[in-house]
Amino acid sequence: MIRIISDDTSIDQQVQTQIGFFFNRFQLSKLLQRCNFYKESGVPCITVLKELFGLVFTGKNLYRTLETCDGLPFRKNTAYRFLNAAYHNWEKLLLLIASQLVAYIDSLTGNDRESVLILDDSLFSRNRSKQVELLAKVYDHTTHRYYRGYRMLTLGWSDGNTFLPVSFQLLSSQKEENILSPAKKVDGRTLASKRRKRACSSTTDVLIEMLKSAKHLPARFVLFDSWFTTPKTVVRVKQEKRDVIGMLRLTEKIHYQFQERWQNVKEIYQQVPLNTLVEGKRVVGSACVRLREHKNADAQDYVDARIVFVKDLRAHTTAALLCTDINLSEEEIIRIYGKRWDIEVFFKVCKSYLALTKEYQGRSYDLQVAATSLVFLRYAMLAMQVREATDDRTVCELFYQLKDEMKDIVFIQALIRIMDALKAALKQSPLISIAVVDQIMNVFLNAVPDTLRCRLFAST
Repeated sequence: MIRIISDDTSIDQQVQTQIGFFFNRFQLSKLLQRCNFYKESGVPCITVLKELFGLVFTGKNLYRTLETCDGLPFRKNTAYRFLNAAYHNWEKLLLLIASQLVAYIDSLTGNDRESVLILDDSLFSRNRSKQVELLAKVYDHTTHRYYRGYRMLTLGWSDGNTFLPVSFQLLSSQKEENILSPAKKVDGRTLASKRRKRACSSTTDVLIEMLKSAKHLPARFVLFDSWFTTPKTVVRVKQEKRDVIGMLRLTEKIHYQFQERWQNVKEIYQQVPLNTLVEGKRVVGSACVRLREHKNADAQDYVDARIVFVKDLRAHTTAALLCTDINLSEEEIIRIYGKRWDIEVFFKVCKSYLALTKEYQGRSYDLQVAATSLVFLRYAMLAMQVREATDDRTVCELFYQLKDEMKDIVFIQALIRIMDALKAALKQSPLISIAVVDQIMNVFLNAVPDTLRCRLFAST
């Protein structure tokens, strides 16, 4: 006997099941309470969060979902009040969930495999907006143009196989002339005020604060690209008991102590002889240097480091990697730094598949933080499922598989309803017995292709 499957939920049952498993596994109801999520009346916060969390997998935005016959168990204003609430500590929620995921995935990683923290920024574009709070002119180093939006400074953890977002900060600008829309006035003692002050702080200060919040995560190295690997930043990170591996800019403005003289990278490179060949890239050589936070720093505050020069045989260019662990081999430095690419993939997935910057159009800074946290939490769920999967599915393939599976099951549900209606009509005929009706239905099912029949029986 085939039964009709109810589709009262706004999200497909299969996707909803996976989201529910993720929420229950990490006890999000309790975590929400710890992060100051509460409502005096109406729909519980966990219900609103779960519904908004799964919207992207339906292929619809909030407006389109509310317009459907199924809709959501709350109104549009409820969703936006939830996202605009300044007292919801989204940053703490993301950190707590990431900490649990890191502990779980780290238990699956061998002791001989180095885990790392990766820090980078990306453009959070709101180029068509005018009145969004703390909106600023942001320079994009990829296109070499200015856009309206924020710099999305992101800290992630990786073991080389799984990347997890740990924390982030939507940076506006320290210069008032670059801020296109000022921040609203809030109580200086509140979370909203601290959130807005961080948005206008220096990148280095925010970076160090993010590393302090993640000090309990198992990672020996912090990986930077060339925009963050400056002596000032490296020394401050080293003071936080983390080693740094980062790409250096080949500039004449930054100096390192080499052979008792302060020299720039280009001068040091000219003194390094040809070395060995490693994985298709010629390691020109390495040099042990010393760094200082500023020119007046005491000698005891200097940090020892090694610069490895690597020549890319395909691009015919030379890159310089800096590592504060001078005992690490050149090959190991290159191998570990290769894990930094994980955060670039993360940015691409969030913007192309998880609706980063495209899902909500609110004007408050708190809503921008909430919407970004939702996207990062979705990625964390997908990353966990990819890690636990037995095949080699990527995050992007898993996203499309969830959407395709939802469409297939909607078709199956419609087919089941047609079959139930046909069976009910045949039973009403006085000329056909129930046994004959069952026999007709069995003949029909046997004629259905195997793949479709398996889906039918799986839904019963």
